[in-house]
Amino acid sequence: MFLTNLAVSAGAVAVLLGLVFAISVRRDRHDLIDVAWGLGFALVAAVSLALASQPNVLIAVLTMIWGVRLAVHIGIRNHGKPEDRRYVEIRQRSNGNLHLAYKVYLTQGLILLFVSLPVQVAQYIPAPPVWLVVLGALIWLIGFVFETVSDWQLSQFKADPANKGKLMTTGLWRYTRHPNYFGDAAVWTGLYVLACATWAGAATILSPVLMIWLLVNGSGKPLTEKHMRKSRPEYAEYADRTSGFFPLPPKRV
Repeated sequence: MFLTNLAVSAGAVAVLLGLVFAISVRRDRHDLIDVAWGLGFALVAAVSLALASQPNVLIAVLTMIWGVRLAVHIGIRNHGKPEDRRYVEIRQRSNGNLHLAYKVYLTQGLILLFVSLPVQVAQYIPAPPVWLVVLGALIWLIGFVFETVSDWQLSQFKADPANKGKLMTTGLWRYTRHPNYFGDAAVWTGLYVLACATWAGAATILSPVLMIWLLVNGSGKPLTEKHMRKSRPEYAEYADRTSGFFPLPPKRV
């Protein structure tokens, strides 16, 4: 049954990304895939719950809440703005749309399916004990609050004309340079914990590890910091006193 779930989830993600790719080619901009990223996880969670042999409603619902919230936030953030600089640079280095489909869409689809393995496996194993449910849900909640609040704080900061060209260093951004990425990491750690009722669930440990690696060393933190150091001269001083990922009190400089 799990293999059927994996196949159906892969098909659903392929349809979603294929549709997004077609729309993006027509619009001549490809940052819509960032919206599809969250929606893809929500879709996999919904498919897995529908096909489940031992339904785990909590992990599916928490995944859908996270995915839809992220998709809506990114959609609102990108509306009326130029295409994300990352995709502009990727398109400049790509040899046409087919190369872009392979390099961006296929890659993200495979990562999405791999990272979501705990959510899928959880639908085919016994329910976790209460203490594990509480622990996983608490970690997820901490991450979700960090991500949601930090995104809101940043959007409010940018909406104030007086802050144009300035660096966000208050709120949750005072304790970590990437509260939204930390939140993402905590969310997927919590979801993994919820899948650890058996060894089959615990064996999906590489899924949250991959997500955290991407946030810390892949397309998350490094690219963001590279851009910020170039565009904001004061970022170096901010980085010296502020934790790079895990929330900590500011250092004295």
